[in-house]
Amino acid sequence: FATANESNPCPPGYQGYCGGTWRGIIEKLDYIQGMGFDAIWISPITKQIDDPSRAYHGYSQQDLYSLNERFGTSQDLKDLASALHTRDMYLMVDIVTNHFGLSGSATAVNYSSMNPFDRQSDFHPLCFVSDYNEQSEVEKCWLGNQNYPLIDVNTELPSVRQIYGSWIQELISNYSIDGLRIDTVKHVEKDFWSDFQTAADIYTLGEIASGDVRYVCPYQEYLNGVLNYPMYYQLTEFFSNSSKGTVDLVAEMQDLRFNCKDPRLMAPFSENHDQPRFANLTEDMALVKNVLAFTMLADGIPIVYSGQEQHLAGGEDPFNREAIWMQGYHNNTTLYRYIKRLNRIRKLAIASSKKKRKDETTEVIHADGNTLALKKGRGMVMVFSNKGSKAAATYSVRIGDTGFAAN
Repeated sequence: FATANESNPCPPGYQGYCGGTWRGIIEKLDYIQGMGFDAIWISPITKQIDDPSRAYHGYSQQDLYSLNERFGTSQDLKDLASALHTRDMYLMVDIVTNHFGLSGSATAVNYSSMNPFDRQSDFHPLCFVSDYNEQSEVEKCWLGNQNYPLIDVNTELPSVRQIYGSWIQELISNYSIDGLRIDTVKHVEKDFWSDFQTAADIYTLGEIASGDVRYVCPYQEYLNGVLNYPMYYQLTEFFSNSSKGTVDLVAEMQDLRFNCKDPRLMAPFSENHDQPRFANLTEDMALVKNVLAFTMLADGIPIVYSGQEQHLAGGEDPFNREAIWMQGYHNNTTLYRYIKRLNRIRKLAIASSKKKRKDETTEVIHADGNTLALKKGRGMVMVFSNKGSKAAATYSVRIGDTGFAAN
């Protein structure tokens, strides 16, 4: 996201460290807060394997108790937390409990290179996930491949659970962390998360990469929140394709509303580091604005991926992980200003609602071929269309049950 030396080259698709640091983020907090955001989510902070091409993203850790020195020092991370809290902002840190990284082949593992799990018995036996319909395999087999394995931690072991519980408490205390984004949650057995949530005792947000509401939402019985992947797939399909109707999107909204413990604690998004940027799916700025508005004003704790405000259009990983300093931190772009307005609307609605908007769920009050109208409480009505900029300059839609008198 940011580096002390903004001249550091970082071409699109480069898989390695480009110089982004925690100190660099501190220097750009005005830019982030200027859009109205009150929290940031940063990459995993633990020490990684030596290979930069497999470690720069933070998901190949080798030592829980050491920091990734490429991102900065312990004091830098503490200063970042302090700088955020001075601004009444929050720090969310990405963590991994499912696996450790390995520099080498899956058949030649040096377990002593990892800390604190340095014995073969701390990990599941070698097998790679091949069938995602088999939950036992998803939880007990390894991610990656023979040459680039991610060694699966045996999280069923009481000793492993005890270490993880103590570690997360220490990490949160040392660096004043306010929230956790947890990677690869579905690859760990569910009952692990109950103990882990209790130990952490702060807001947790789990990644369960699936579009199936009935698969994703049960994890909210164990963690506070989950990334709203089911909504992501429907949102991006609807708003990137003007020939797509509202039926599937509405059905997904209803499914989430009635079958998830608390959609208000889920996290909607339209871009992240694992998916193509939305601008890669469509160049239509009207649709880009609509998907952002839906993300930020409907249910949940919205996430905007860095670079989205600059209308970056990278495709699949790693092309969607652009260095922001290569684009420039422009605070007058169309989307920077639009996101700022959306955050103002969101905060005004929360502040002015008698029932507090954050405690209300979104209702569908109208849906036709291309138009969707939503109501949240008595004070907010949202109307979305996927017709895009090629739609007629004006067209009318009759919407009832808005709570407002017709003009």
